Amino acid sequence: MTVTPDAATSVQSLVGAPPTGKAPLDMDGLAWILFGHAAFQYLNAACELNLFELIEKKPGLTREEIGAELGLAVRANDILLLGATSLGTLTVNDGRYHLATVLADLLKTDDWQRFKDTVAFEQYVVYEGQLDFTESLRTNSNVGLRRVRGTGRDLYHRLSENPHMEQVFYKYMRSWSELANQHLVEILDLSGTSKLLDCGGGDAVNSIALALANPHIEAGILEIPPTAPLTEKKIAEAGLSDRITVKPGDMHADEFPAGYDTVMFAHQLVIWTPEENTALLRKAYEALPEGGRVIIFNSMSNDEGDGPVVAALDSVYFAALPAEGGMIYSWATYEECLKNAGFDAESFERIAFPGWTPHGVIIATK
Repeated sequence: MTVTPDAATSVQSLVGAPPTGKAPLDMDGLAWILFGHAAFQYLNAACELNLFELIEKKPGLTREEIGAELGLAVRANDILLLGATSLGTLTVNDGRYHLATVLADLLKTDDWQRFKDTVAFEQYVVYEGQLDFTESLRTNSNVGLRRVRGTGRDLYHRLSENPHMEQVFYKYMRSWSELANQHLVEILDLSGTSKLLDCGGGDAVNSIALALANPHIEAGILEIPPTAPLTEKKIAEAGLSDRITVKPGDMHADEFPAGYDTVMFAHQLVIWTPEENTALLRKAYEALPEGGRVIIFNSMSNDEGDGPVVAALDSVYFAALPAEGGMIYSWATYEECLKNAGFDAESFERIAFPGWTPHGVIIATK
């Protein structure tokens, strides 16, 4: 089930109405930015305590009733409800609490759990590493990685050493992908594809969705060896082991396997530098037959560099934590990488997806 149009357009204001960046900034908007970290903590606490589910199930509860249901002391309950109401996630009338419309709408959909998985990712994967955002900008490097236990060269090679973080990360990646791959499945025409290579396909969420929607295709997933067992497990659970196979390997160090007419990078090229992305796209170009296609699927920012705001906020994570490079790049940046990799600019196709996440695809043909 997808988010309704009203809910989709309202999710960005889920915890009130901070400035969009388009109107002149005033002191209220500046205060929103100053205390944005605290606003998020209210959202995370409400999600972890299941406050919103409680009010959905029992609308009109009083302050005392909410505290009793959640098992919170009076002061703690007062703090939580002060934040929830002042930020707009709850409304209070005659001492009785109700959900904001956007939350009421979202809770009716399958996307509610996906939203909560995203909140958990921000809390348990992203939040601490963002402390090093300024130093990451100064050094143009992912300084926040020092806060993740392990010795791997990037976040992805350290996840297996951090079981809780790994669990949160892959739940989020599946949910974030599902928020957008509903549109990917509906919009992307794979009628001319027989074999698709999914580079860095994680737990196979996108390959599974595309294989189910396109029974004629087979897929291979190029994934690092530590993640490969998880990938194979998810494929087996989907009953697709006969059509989706895992190719353990490092897409940066290893050559791409041959025999595929479509190469897809899903939520991959936001991680690396433009130079690294160009190198990956060149590998795809060399592995593809004439007429083969490459698909870039992830969030995109505007060519003008002025938004959308979700793309800007998400870029803090890519700057501070996962690897030495990455951000939510513009459409034009990817097209420049494609040209440098050998693809003809006249073949480029942009498709922006609807909804509150800034997802889309760029397709290029060899």
